[in-house]
Amino acid sequence: MRDRIYRAEALILRRSDFGEADRLLLLATPGGKRRVVAKGVRKTMSKLAGHIELFTHASLLLAVGRNLDLLTQSQTINGHSTLRADLRRLSCAYYAAELYDRFTREEDESRPLFAVLVETFGALNHSANPDLVLRTYELRLLHLSGYRPHLYHCAICGALLDEEADRFSPALGGVLCPRDRGADRGALALGGPVFRLLRYLQGQPFAAIEPLRLSPLVRGEAERLLRAYLRQLLERDLKSVAFLDDVKGVD
Repeated sequence: MRDRIYRAEALILRRSDFGEADRLLLLATPGGKRRVVAKGVRKTMSKLAGHIELFTHASLLLAVGRNLDLLTQSQTINGHSTLRADLRRLSCAYYAAELYDRFTREEDESRPLFAVLVETFGALNHSANPDLVLRTYELRLLHLSGYRPHLYHCAICGALLDEEADRFSPALGGVLCPRDRGADRGALALGGPVFRLLRYLQGQPFAAIEPLRLSPLVRGEAERLLRAYLRQLLERDLKSVAFLDDVKGVD
């Protein structure tokens, strides 16, 4: 049994009004995602309100409740103020949060997934390449969730892939070798620069993306391929994809 009062590190993923003055929060924590109630935070004198802004990384003190646990204290670790003030970064954060939500179940412990999400929000807060932050995040989340795309060995026969591989199959889970390129008629064209980029991002830390200088065409193709793979796994696009696309249209 958990103690009646406990502390949890968390990221605020979603907020909604609850009752007359409360808020219902969706949190990502090392112990899994969970929903908690922040009592009275919509009142003008609430001391908690400033510490539970969307996408804040915080240390929370919670009390076990009958149905939902109650937030009693919050101390900000990183407010990600740059992220929340920039529409492009903000749209990326909504997408990252929704992707985590779709790939996790409540209170299923996953410290690695939480750690990746913390890194992702930190990178989105300062990176000059928020789109590449999302590609790196997608690849890491897929790996940790058991859906790592095949980028080094053919998704059909397991043969070592080289630069001649030019088809990516969302249905089969990765790149196809020249011999098996016809195994999936729905496989997508894969250019050499994008193939090299995806393999690079799959094994590199977030900081490694900063020196990259890539054309909009290569960036767009990488996004298209991973979006198609995620759509195959989730059976639909995320709701935040429309927000991402709208913001890109404004840029």
